[in-house]
Amino acid sequence: MTKAELIADLNREYGQWEALLAEIGDGRMEQPGVAGSWSVKDLVAHLTGWNRRTVGRFEAALRDEADAPPPWPAQLQSDDAINAWIYEQNRDRSLPEVLGDSRQTFVDLVAALEAFPEAELLDPARFPWLEGEALSGAALFGHFRDEHESDLRAWLARQEPRSA
Repeated sequence: MTKAELIADLNREYGQWEALLAEIGDGRMEQPGVAGSWSVKDLVAHLTGWNRRTVGRFEAALRDEADAPPPWPAQLQSDDAINAWIYEQNRDRSLPEVLGDSRQTFVDLVAALEAFPEAELLDPARFPWLEGEALSGAALFGHFRDEHESDLRAWLARQEPRSA
């Protein structure tokens, strides 16, 4: 895979994500029940929080730093505690703010990846947190695909069709 193919792959994944959000529609994004009591908005904020960490890691790697501090308080160690913190930080934000933050985080991710020389970007050993996994759009969307996509699609299937 080349750097251009990686970016194209990532953009395809993101296009599928945006298409799913469009299918859901803004009017349903604050309805609870997607994943436990979480709404689509909550899920978007959750994914953005974790994606922001990924962006920070790539940006730190660009500066030849070992790792970036996470965007949440350092004392939070468990996924459950981190997820609760992300939820609390975002629950009162408006849907446009949460969606805008998500979209900007994706722009920041692409910019960070584009800043790397191709050989460095495609070296599986370059980014220790990837544990040797090669970069791909699927790898960067893996958290959504592995942990949340089935819940989101099942929730969407239970919804009334949107009126045109």
